Amino acid sequence: MELPVITRLKKELQELKHELTVKVPKELQEAAAHGDLSENAEYDAAKARQEFLKARIGQIQNRIRELSMYTLASIPHDVVAYGSRVTVMDGEEGTTSEYRIVFPEEVDAASGAISLSSPIGRALLNRSVGDEVEVQAPGGKRSYQIVGLVTLHEATANVSGGG
Repeated sequence: MELPVITRLKKELQELKHELTVKVPKELQEAAAHGDLSENAEYDAAKARQEFLKARIGQIQNRIRELSMYTLASIPHDVVAYGSRVTVMDGEEGTTSEYRIVFPEEVDAASGAISLSSPIGRALLNRSVGDEVEVQAPGGKRSYQIVGLVTLHEATANVSGGG
């Protein structure tokens, strides 16, 4: 099973390659038809876009290679890892929050999807229910206790009707 982030990156890669091979050459051709290239802003903009696309395509290809090393089998079953939904209780305020641990490309703070490389994400990784973690936040150190955990495996089993 391919991770959803890889599917999204492959889609973006396909769109960028199309723009690089179809749209930008047309823009360059149209801009070149306007004459003197030394003072042609449209041509310069198209060339800049072409360079950006080449760089972004390279980044995405590298990231897909890196993420392809992650398989469902390589993700731990009983601790916080990629795809986990973690409920934590703030040690000082007594309030609870739920986070979903995701790769940086999938972050959506509004829905509680936080990066596994964020300070709280790093603190929670490889921990389990009952563990306490300290997180260095902009306002100082915060202490959290993990009070709930649904791993990617459990969530996948529940969706597919297993487990």
